Amino acid sequence: MPNIPDFIVAIPARYAASRLPGKPLRLLGGEPLVMHVARRALAAGAREVWVAADDARIAQALEGAGVRIAMTSPDHVSGTDRLAECAAIAGWDDEAIVVNLQGDEPFAPAAGIRAVAELLQASGADMATLAARIDDAETLFDPNAVKLVLSGNGDALYFSRAPIPWPRDAFAKDRSRLPTSASAEPVWLRHIGIYAYRAGFLRRFAAMPSGRLERIESLEQLRALEAGCRIAAALSPEPFPAGVDTPEDLARAEATLSGAR
Repeated sequence: MPNIPDFIVAIPARYAASRLPGKPLRLLGGEPLVMHVARRALAAGAREVWVAADDARIAQALEGAGVRIAMTSPDHVSGTDRLAECAAIAGWDDEAIVVNLQGDEPFAPAAGIRAVAELLQASGADMATLAARIDDAETLFDPNAVKLVLSGNGDALYFSRAPIPWPRDAFAKDRSRLPTSASAEPVWLRHIGIYAYRAGFLRRFAAMPSGRLERIESLEQLRALEAGCRIAAALSPEPFPAGVDTPEDLARAEATLSGAR
């Protein structure tokens, strides 16, 4: 059995989501979306589960759920900024491992949450994250599906909304399907937006100025790479179903939940 470290899960929950206003409290299976995410975090065996909220209604919805609430500013630009304030409120030690689980991941597998904490500890990297293989051209060319490429030691070299790596000769002939590979290793990887870091690094990361690459791609993790930080990445041990960003996503999640019953 792997050596699962002691870790905290922190869930940023922003009420005023632009594409789905009131998202944390939207009902899924008759319960608030954020309640489903909190249960996933609790099932992963975290030492503590915190929800960094910006609205008292989120705190009220989670009463009795067994999680702790940090009331944070509604003015934060990113979930990382919100969790940095949560870290200050909670008073976490700099060495505490914190898993940043997005508040719109109602089906996040407990094994994946544990895996990213384990990867951070085992790798010694500044951050850790997860990925899934890409098996279709539609996903590879979708700018909403973030791609990443890895170095030989498993650290992330780059994240992009563009299709990377680019098979020049194969795509010169046909871009409608992925070329076959003789290797069993996946050629293309989709980034899963879950992170682990030490609380001290979380504070430093939130205080860093945004980077040029971050601004170009609108990907916050590029700030860390541009600053010379290490991000370890590994395949998720279980599938991470898509999160909920839009009303259509919520409808699909409802169908998924109904089918699982």
